[in-house]
Amino acid sequence: MIAVSDQSGEQRQTHGPMSEPLLSIQNLRVQYGQLLAVNDVSFVLRAGELLGLIGPNGAGKTTTLRAAVGLQPVSTGTIHILQHDVFQEATQVGHHLGFTPDTPALYDTLSVEQFLAFIADCYRLPAAVARERSDHWLEHLWLADKRTAKVGTLSRGMRQRLAVARTLMPDPHVVLMDEPAAGLDPAGRVQFRQLLANLRDQGKAIIVSSHILADLAEYCTHIGMMERGRMLEFGTVAQVAGAASHERCNYRVALTERMGDLAARCAAFDGLRALQFDGRVMTFEYDSDRHAAARLLAEFIQAGLPVAEFHALAPDLEQAYLRRGIAQVD
Repeated sequence: MIAVSDQSGEQRQTHGPMSEPLLSIQNLRVQYGQLLAVNDVSFVLRAGELLGLIGPNGAGKTTTLRAAVGLQPVSTGTIHILQHDVFQEATQVGHHLGFTPDTPALYDTLSVEQFLAFIADCYRLPAAVARERSDHWLEHLWLADKRTAKVGTLSRGMRQRLAVARTLMPDPHVVLMDEPAAGLDPAGRVQFRQLLANLRDQGKAIIVSSHILADLAEYCTHIGMMERGRMLEFGTVAQVAGAASHERCNYRVALTERMGDLAARCAAFDGLRALQFDGRVMTFEYDSDRHAAARLLAEFIQAGLPVAEFHALAPDLEQAYLRRGIAQVD
């Protein structure tokens, strides 16, 4: 067991050798004629790390994912899965790697369970293992009542879930997903976030490309921000969202009533930064230590502030992305 820090700075137990990356991409370049689609991208992922890949359409996210699974020829650079070269050792890599593309190809004439049985055969899984995994993922991806339905009759969201089930059938160490939540309804997105968090906590290395930044902040450990083929930023969620370290974070405080002298009162408290007021609500940056936050709350109450809510805010990826001023690709 090893400890990995999540975006809140707390320690989470995961499986795997921390010293050895499960996925390593070094100096990756992909060029189509005059277009440099991916420009010198490098990063590593270890057990229990979940990378959210963000950026506008045309930033190079999909090309990076396709290169990582060996589907996209590269101009220069190396890609290793569990220390195996993706292009030179494809056979060894196959069982360790799962990939869900943005438009997954499924066999519409097969039933859902027939399709998963076919995938199991492709990976040469023993019959008992194939049945167990198929039943498991049909249940955990909310497709159990669709097992006999033809794939071609499924809604877009259900097809997306089936594509994820296909990806997870071989129980891969590294999981890459390109816009996996795009066709899911709100309830499905909540369930999918829980699924990804469970896979992360099992010690898998995961990349999810998505435009739904609010979701990424909840389950990712790391964020990679891309523009025009380059990796502009790479780090923990807190780092990319603008926090200099885990020592400070943003808080939201709601009062039971408006106070005309609220700004003046807050000036008396040490350590508050970036204060903003909106009616009964104020936000600010302060020490992330829980004991320090508890002391501040006690000081607020002692000073007569009618506090109804007091809590730390998750890092705001959307604001960090907008501050970057990233341009859409025409």
